[in-house]
Amino acid sequence: MPTLILTPRYTEDSQALWRAANRLGWRVQRLINWRLPDELKLVCEPVLYVEALMTEMIAEQLGLRLIDPPNDWLPNLPEEYRKRWVYLSTLGEARCMEKAAFIKPPNDKSFPARVYQSEELPSDYPDEIPVLIAEIVEWEKEFRCFILNRSLKTFSIYLRDGELQRQNDFAHTEEEECEVREFIEILLSDEQVEILEATVIDVGVIKGRGWAVVEQNAAWGAGLYGCDPIEVLEVLRYAVVRA
Repeated sequence: MPTLILTPRYTEDSQALWRAANRLGWRVQRLINWRLPDELKLVCEPVLYVEALMTEMIAEQLGLRLIDPPNDWLPNLPEEYRKRWVYLSTLGEARCMEKAAFIKPPNDKSFPARVYQSEELPSDYPDEIPVLIAEIVEWEKEFRCFILNRSLKTFSIYLRDGELQRQNDFAHTEEEECEVREFIEILLSDEQVEILEATVIDVGVIKGRGWAVVEQNAAWGAGLYGCDPIEVLEVLRYAVVRA
């Protein structure tokens, strides 16, 4: 039986997964601090849903390795799916830019992903840390897709014209559903595109350019944004591997 391991933070997403795991008959363990009790280290099938800051500490105690997308995954994605220039660089190089660009850490949330002028970049991080530097584009809408074995398990819209869709219950139209499924199916069936076994891929529509990939994210800490928690749990089962 899988054991869902949650951090001490009672977030809306962790509560949704807790309820879904109970419906499936899973064991659920919410940690009271970042040190795991000895009996939890012995569970046969740990399933993690944790915040990025403490993920490695928890995974190490369980003898697990987190599955993360490569830092250069988005820059190496064929342009037909990316529809904008993106390259992997360092924060030091970004601090020398003469023009504004969209800048983000490749996989973590150490500082906010947004458009920066060079002088606006955070000063309390070393020059050596990797960053993605991307063309500034306007996203009309963005969708979160949970993927397992190159198959779409569940998806939901999370931004429309830059606005989080929580107040609209993350609702999308039938036409949007058809378009998301068509685009993600083309992406997932393309053998040129390397995709993790269990992952999250965000896709959306760039104004004037059409459907494109926003980014790939690790599944073990990704927000649900209205995605089906039962299907998300199935993806999470494969989002870590034994070290």
